[in-house]
Amino acid sequence: MIQLNTPYPATAHLLGFLQQHATALGLELAQADASLKLFLRLFSASQLMQLGELLYARAREADERDAIPPSVAHFLAHRDRYVGTVEPVIRFLQRRDPSLAFRIVGRAYLPEGPRFQQLDSSVGEEGDEGSAGVGDAPLYAAFGALGTTERARYLASLYVDDLADVWRDGVDPRFELARYGERLASSAASFEPLLEALTGEPTLVDLALDEITRELIAAQRPDVVAVTAPFPGNVYGAFRMAGAIRALSPQTTLVLGGGWVNTELRSLREPRVFDFFDYVTLDDGERPLLNLLTRLSGRPAPLVRTYQRRAAVVVFETDPTQHDIPQRDAGVPTYDGLPLADYVSLLEMLNPMHRFWSDGRWNKLMLAHGCYWKKCSFCDVSLDYIGRYDRPATDLVMQRIRALIAETGETGFHLVDEAAPPEAMNALAKRLIAERLSITWWGNIRFEKTFTPVLCRRLAEAGCVAVSGGLEVASDRLLKLMQKGVTVEQVARVTRAFTDAGIMVHAYLMYGFPTETAQETIDALERVRQLFAAGCIQSAYWHRFTATAHSPIGLDPGRYGITLRPPPQIEFAHNDLAFDDPVGTDHDFFGVGLRKALYNNMHGVGLDMDVREWFEPAAIAVPAATVPPDLIESYLS
Repeated sequence: MIQLNTPYPATAHLLGFLQQHATALGLELAQADASLKLFLRLFSASQLMQLGELLYARAREADERDAIPPSVAHFLAHRDRYVGTVEPVIRFLQRRDPSLAFRIVGRAYLPEGPRFQQLDSSVGEEGDEGSAGVGDAPLYAAFGALGTTERARYLASLYVDDLADVWRDGVDPRFELARYGERLASSAASFEPLLEALTGEPTLVDLALDEITRELIAAQRPDVVAVTAPFPGNVYGAFRMAGAIRALSPQTTLVLGGGWVNTELRSLREPRVFDFFDYVTLDDGERPLLNLLTRLSGRPAPLVRTYQRRAAVVVFETDPTQHDIPQRDAGVPTYDGLPLADYVSLLEMLNPMHRFWSDGRWNKLMLAHGCYWKKCSFCDVSLDYIGRYDRPATDLVMQRIRALIAETGETGFHLVDEAAPPEAMNALAKRLIAERLSITWWGNIRFEKTFTPVLCRRLAEAGCVAVSGGLEVASDRLLKLMQKGVTVEQVARVTRAFTDAGIMVHAYLMYGFPTETAQETIDALERVRQLFAAGCIQSAYWHRFTATAHSPIGLDPGRYGITLRPPPQIEFAHNDLAFDDPVGTDHDFFGVGLRKALYNNMHGVGLDMDVREWFEPAAIAVPAATVPPDLIESYLS
C-alpha cells in the first residue's frame, strides 16, 4: 500500500491533466485507490473471520515444535474481540466516530497485543517494542501532554499495527502496511522471483486484491487501465492487479508507470513484463499517456518514453520532438471519484513532527517541477523528474489551492516538491497573507541560508507548520563531497529560525556515505544530539546510503573513492549499485545504535548522554566524539 491517510498525488494530477483533453479524444476518465481498498478489505470483520478460520486450522495441524508467533497467538486467543472491534476502530481512525475515544483510552475495549508492550516500557529503538530503551519513565507517561482523542488514536494505531503483524506473521510474509512485497522488486535484476510469487499459491491478501480488481473492472469496464507504482512495495500489487485484469478482460490495454518504474526500469529487457502490461512509460506521465491515448483512439501520434514488446523483443520508443507538458498547461489536480472520507489517519509515533506522514488528510501540491539545486551527488539528478526544473506562476498555484479546497473541503496542503524553492514559498506566503486565505501547509526544502528569521516568520504567518530537509551526513567534509551546498552551521541557524517561528523541523539523515569513517559517524550523531538539545530539530530519520545508477556517484564512482562491483545480468530492474569502499567502516554495526539514539532523542530521552552508550558492546571500538559539546550553541550565538 502507499498511504492510508491521503491519496497519492499521481492519479489526481494525471486525471486533472487528461480531463482537459477528454472531449477532443472522446475519453471517459476515472481514478481509484486500490491501496486504500485493500487496507479496508483486510481490516474488516468478515476478512478477520476468514483470517481466524485459516489460522485456527493451521494451528491444529502444526507440529508441537512449530512456535506460533506472538502476534498470531494473541489474535487467536482474542479473535472474537478483534472481529467485534475492527470496524468501529477503523471508523474512529477515519474521524467518523469520535466518541469511541473514551472507550479506547479506558484500556478495556481493545484486545491489546504485543505492540502495546511498549507503553509500559522505556523508549527504545523504533520498531523495537521499547525493549532496549533508556530512562526511568514508561512511554505511556508521554500521554500527559495529549488529549483523550489523540491518546485513543495512538492506541488504535497500535491495534492496527498488531493486526498488520498477524497478516504478515500468519498469512503473508511480504505484507507490510507500507511495503508490501518490497524485496521482490527492489533492484531485482531478474524478473523470476517476482514472477514466481505472482504465479504461486495465492494468499488471503492476494485473493482480496484479486477480488478488488475484479470489482473495479466490473464497475468501470475500461478500455485502458494505467497503474502507478511509486515505490518497490507497490510493484507486486501492480503486477497482481494486471494479471487479474488480463484474466477477466484480455482486451483491456494495460499501462505501467510511476516513480519505481522511472528509476528501476530504464534498462528493461525482460519480455515477460509484457505478459502483464502492454506499455511501460518513463518519467512524467502526462505526455506519454496523452500520446498513447491519442494513438489508441485511432489518431496518429508518436509514442514518447514508452516500452512495448514486438515479436518477443522489448523495444523503447520516443520522439525527441515531443516536448513535455509545462506546469502552466498541466491542469488542476482533482480527487474526483476518490472516497476522501474513507482515508485512515494513524498516529504511529508520539513525536508531533513525525506524525505528518501518516496523520491528516493533505491535499498534494507542487510549487515547482524538479529540483532547482540538482547537484547532490547521491541524487538521481540525471533523470527528468529531478533535472528538469519548471516553476509555474504563483497565480496558478493559488488557482490550484482554491480549486482543491472547493473540491475537498480541506485546507491542509503537503508540498511534494523535490525541494520547494524559497522564492516560491515567499511569493506564496505573501499572496496567502494578502488575500487572507487561511490554509495549513508543510513540505520539503533545502536548508538554504535564504530562510532568514524574517522569512520563517512570514511563512508561519501564512500557515506553514512544518518543513523537512536534508542534513544528510552532518559532516562538513562529507557535505562538501556530496555537493549538498550547506554546512552544519548553516543548517543549525536555519532550523533554529524555523523553530523560533513556530515551524517544526524534520531532518533527513544518512550514514554509510563513501569514505565515511567510524569517527565521522559518531561525530555526526553528536551533532544531531546537540541539534535536538538546542531545539533546532524536532524529528529526524537515518537512512542507509545507497549508490544508484543515475546519480553522480553511480556515474562517476572513482571521484568519490569507491569501486563499483560488476553488475549482474540486467533484464528487469536496475538502480541500486553494490560497491567497495576502501575505508571499510562497518556501517551495519553503527546503524542499530544510530536508529536507537534518534528514536529516543525524538521523545526527549537521552539528550544529555554520551552517544557511545547507544551502541551495544562489540569487537568494534566505538570512538569518543571529537565534537565540542557546545558546538551547535556556538553556531547559534
